[in-house]
Amino acid sequence: MKIIKDKEFGGERPLFGERNIKLENVTIHPGESALKCCANVEAVNCRFEGKYPFWHVDGFRIYNSLFTPGARAALWYSRNLIMEDTQVDAPKMFREMDGIKLKNVNIPDGEETLWHCSNIDAENVDIRKADYLFMHSHHIRINQWYQEGNYSFQYCRDVEIRNAKIHSKDAFWGTENVTVYDSELSGEYLGWHSKRLTLVRCKISGTQPLCYARDLVLEDCEFAPDCDLAFEDSEVNASILSPVTSIKNPKSGKIKAQSVGELIIDNFSKAVDPVEIITDETI
Repeated sequence: MKIIKDKEFGGERPLFGERNIKLENVTIHPGESALKCCANVEAVNCRFEGKYPFWHVDGFRIYNSLFTPGARAALWYSRNLIMEDTQVDAPKMFREMDGIKLKNVNIPDGEETLWHCSNIDAENVDIRKADYLFMHSHHIRINQWYQEGNYSFQYCRDVEIRNAKIHSKDAFWGTENVTVYDSELSGEYLGWHSKRLTLVRCKISGTQPLCYARDLVLEDCEFAPDCDLAFEDSEVNASILSPVTSIKNPKSGKIKAQSVGELIIDNFSKAVDPVEIITDETI
């Protein structure tokens, strides 16, 4: 493997097409597409300042490095990335990629990040300002995840999340085959129009959660007091360990909760038969 150490590069495509290289303590100054169309690249203690540094790259590992805000749209159309112990200040990272492993990564500006990506593993990631995160991505595995940003995970499929804190309005809209374990989910309109969404031991807050869902399952979850008007037009099987402020027009299934403050069934209900609702008072 060719080693490039203690160097600085700028301009357009300074390392275009390189293969089997290791960058140590290298700075990529403003310019475009520094490592475009490369393969088998390792970067350690590097600084990326120019935009589009890793496009159409197959096989790259990035450790203890920094992407400044100028390195926007840094990783697109690429495969087989490992990134660890790295600070990503650049926006709009990770597009149309296959094979992403993130560990100990901090992303303070995560808007429009991780779009149309597949086979993602992430552990101990902190991401903020993350509006429209994970749009149309699939085969995602997450553990120890902190997120702030709305409209996340829209139209994703085959997702497993553990030990996460997700603050997101409109999270999990239109998703398929998503399971979330031992996590905190806060934000309005959680999980609308989802299919096969399963929440296990989760703490949920925000108005009108889990409406228009199909094959929705909750196991030993907790609702905050602001979780009102829940489950409208949803097919649901739920075990809730807390009071529920209000339930509106559930379509089918069974809901077990500590108590239900209000059950609303109006002319807009699509239920053919009454949904079974069990509380501590009815047992």
